[in-house]
Amino acid sequence: MRPLISPTGLAAFPADRRPVVLDVRWRLGGPPGAESYREGHLPGAVFVDLDTALAAPPGEGGRHPLPEPADLQRALRDAGVRAGWPVVVYDDADGSVAARAWWLLRWAGHAEVAVLDGGYAAWQAEDRPVTAEVPSPEPGDIEVRPGGMPVLTAEDAAALAHDGVLFDARAHQRYTGETEPVDPRAGHIPGAVNAPSSGHVGADGRWRSPVELAERFAELGLDADTPAGAYCGSGVTASSVVLALEVAGHPKPAALYAGSWSHWSRDPHRPAATGSDRG
Repeated sequence: MRPLISPTGLAAFPADRRPVVLDVRWRLGGPPGAESYREGHLPGAVFVDLDTALAAPPGEGGRHPLPEPADLQRALRDAGVRAGWPVVVYDDADGSVAARAWWLLRWAGHAEVAVLDGGYAAWQAEDRPVTAEVPSPEPGDIEVRPGGMPVLTAEDAAALAHDGVLFDARAHQRYTGETEPVDPRAGHIPGAVNAPSSGHVGADGRWRSPVELAERFAELGLDADTPAGAYCGSGVTASSVVLALEVAGHPKPAALYAGSWSHWSRDPHRPAATGSDRG
């Protein structure tokens, strides 16, 4: 299954092979995604909450640490996810939260997963049906087996910033340290390259083409032989870098620093670079 699927592609699935559809809408400043889901969602879609299902409680590991495998398995089974069965995830922003769900499923060993290109807005733009009816899915049988996608520790991220390319998916002002509205300190991991997640999608909210994404990453200094990784504020938008690199055809999956800046910045002994330079 390719990492992106169009609304047309999703609608074309036969009824006996229709994917499990997960609605993962979430916003840092609210309103809660569950409210939007109750107002309307794709038929059959099940709401899965980022904070309680796709992440462990915030703490020393950061604001959105990886969930415990048993907890993730329980949440995915409750949503009807089955082994070997396709899954499509969507949000209503720039695709980053959907990318986090995509990444987690891949990390858990589930290969048949795609992000709905353009999300909820693209589905509506094609005048496709939405509903407020909440489904009651049959329990799934997925077995979460961590290790399907590479993960970085803080030490790994620091090393990759110098031996490969470590992308910082946050807005430029947070990368430079001009502002830091959420985490303990401002700045970025020394050596990291700024690649704001907003650059992965066009004005219509759909993901850029593989050629456009490949050109973007090449301009940022990445070639096919260089290992890549990504981080952001809490490990959510960085997932979109991993997805964008896969769409662009990078030969190896990029590694994710799941704790990201919310983990890095908690330790005052870890250095923080500021300004536009990599540091």
